[in-house]
Amino acid sequence: MSLGQHLIELRKRLFRGALGVLAGAIVGFILSPWILDKISGPITEVAKSRNAILNFSQVTSSFDLRMQIAIYVGLFLSSPVWLYQIFAFLVPGLTGKEKRYTFGFFFTAIPLFLAGCAAGWFVLPHIVTLLSSFAPEGSASIMDAKEYLNFVLKLVLAVGIAFVLPVFLVILNFIGIISAKGILKGWRVAILLITLFTAIATPAADVFSMFLLAIPLVVLYFVAVGIAFWHDAIAAKRLRNLESDLGSPSIA
Repeated sequence: MSLGQHLIELRKRLFRGALGVLAGAIVGFILSPWILDKISGPITEVAKSRNAILNFSQVTSSFDLRMQIAIYVGLFLSSPVWLYQIFAFLVPGLTGKEKRYTFGFFFTAIPLFLAGCAAGWFVLPHIVTLLSSFAPEGSASIMDAKEYLNFVLKLVLAVGIAFVLPVFLVILNFIGIISAKGILKGWRVAILLITLFTAIATPAADVFSMFLLAIPLVVLYFVAVGIAFWHDAIAAKRLRNLESDLGSPSIA
């Protein structure tokens, strides 16, 4: 296609993706009271032992928060639509090998990301309880609604991204940047970083939650190592076969 045709195609894909986000946002706005109630659950638990409330500091704050929730939910619900539009626009320009890597990454990373977000949601109440406990005795925890929502999103997204990191290790191995031995060599550092991350993301007294979050991350890391070794073995075999073919005498 010409440059003009590519731009028309891009505009069409973006428009379809935007329609998907808009439809998801409408659903998100309808569900926003229920979602806000679920997000506020940890604060309600904290309020049982100390004075803690979710504060809307301005007249429009509650409406703004519902709109923000609606947009986030719209992006989440419509992710199959706009992700497909992105892939449909990019895939025709990729080679067969690049397509395999791209689709392999996509269909592996999305479930892992969602599983990580679910794990982040699981530890959220513990984090809120822990951080609120540092407030002085007799004080009140008045949490700004917008800031609290941003905190929840950052925590959930951080854990979701942590679950996807092993996929990036596999991709780096497949494209030849790092070997399986190189990945395995850093296993002590990887486990230390995972332990530190889960220790920060869970209360110190709740060792069960820490291990519940750390174990799948460690397992995913070693699964990535196993896949990298499998790929390196196949690549080495292909290289030996190629060298054998090149070294064999030609038959007249």
